[in-house]
Amino acid sequence: MQISKDSVVSMAYTLTNDEGQVIDTSAGGEPLVYLHGAQNIIPGLENALVGKVVGDKLTVNVAAADGYGEYNPELVQVVSKHLFGGVENIEAGMQFHAQTDYGMQVVTVAAVEGDEITVDGNHPLAGQNLNFDVEIMDIREASSEELEHGHVHGAGGHQH
Repeated sequence: MQISKDSVVSMAYTLTNDEGQVIDTSAGGEPLVYLHGAQNIIPGLENALVGKVVGDKLTVNVAAADGYGEYNPELVQVVSKHLFGGVENIEAGMQFHAQTDYGMQVVTVAAVEGDEITVDGNHPLAGQNLNFDVEIMDIREASSEELEHGHVHGAGGHQH
């Protein structure tokens, strides 16, 4: 079976940046399992996997635009500490959920200067080219429930 829309794919992977630093890997853990065509993984990787079969090994270089997008400086803003109601010690690197014009979004604290908190709404990997070493472990047809829900259930997915 080849990877195509509505197939459930299980793959081992290692993700590195352009400097060769490992960002994420499934090594030593469970493979990544996703529903192909349901936007469960970044577009550049998903597109490169179409037509692959179990046992295929490949390296996929994903440009920032086809990964987590280009870095958008407009998503960085300075807000007042009072917006973090109840959080006493705010430090750079902390992440919070924030209601935005685009819905709920994760923001990262970039800097703290007194009562002014600089937050960044970009994904931490925005603006970075991503390099995946992938091995296709398994491919199967998605169940009707998985297709209805838009994600994998069972092993590698979740239960309802």
